[in-house]
Amino acid sequence: MPPDERFRTDRPVSARVWDYWLGGKDHYEVDRETGERVARDVPGIVSAARSDRLFLGRCVRHLAGDAGVRQFLDVGTGLPTVDNTHEIAQRVAPESRVVYVDNDPLVLAHARALLAGTPEGATDYVDADVRDPERILGEAARTLDFGRPVALMMLALLHFVPDDGEARRILRTFTDALAPGSFVALSHACLDVDVTRAATDAWNSSGTPQLIRARTAKEIEALFDGLDLVEPGVVSCPRWRPEPSPWGEPPETMTFCGVARKLPS
Repeated sequence: MPPDERFRTDRPVSARVWDYWLGGKDHYEVDRETGERVARDVPGIVSAARSDRLFLGRCVRHLAGDAGVRQFLDVGTGLPTVDNTHEIAQRVAPESRVVYVDNDPLVLAHARALLAGTPEGATDYVDADVRDPERILGEAARTLDFGRPVALMMLALLHFVPDDGEARRILRTFTDALAPGSFVALSHACLDVDVTRAATDAWNSSGTPQLIRARTAKEIEALFDGLDLVEPGVVSCPRWRPEPSPWGEPPETMTFCGVARKLPS
């Protein structure tokens, strides 16, 4: 599809609605109207989006710090905002190499902001759809060495792939290409939380081209088949290795997440 056909400002786009919920600036009136309408129908959806973003920060700090990962493949990155993957990883390890992937033309237009990394490291951007993992891997290999561990980040992405077989094919293609010691990080809308069905119905009726298919926690856990889940397993995003807080246990949101390691075969 030609880029000018993809760059639509007359209908909401998921990346731009997400940007609005996160307090960003790269959206249009139609995205704001959709974001407000969905948030009115499902008050918890904004906190779910923000908790997903906070999970990104904790996850990347853990992987770059405790796990010693120096390469990240961030698929479905969305619009640049505060504390993008390369900024977090390169604060921990300036030599980190990061490749971003998205197929939204507005993300492509802002990709320059994603490429301003440290001189010691490297950042790159691939304009591609998650349903074409072979192409993504081929282009990412310009920057990443797939003979060494890579952290594959797919946050709030696979619920836009409604077919279970297709979702498994995508993940299998990626994980087969990863070296032992690599990690896979996912977040996903979870049906085990009461408001999630209302949230998906509200989103799917909002006019965005991408429709959400929420899955149960067990179905999300099954996406990690063949990998070794790290503690605490698949949980609501605020409950994945939460940082100390004077307010006690973080609330449950409708977005669940997990991180798993690829072991030697």
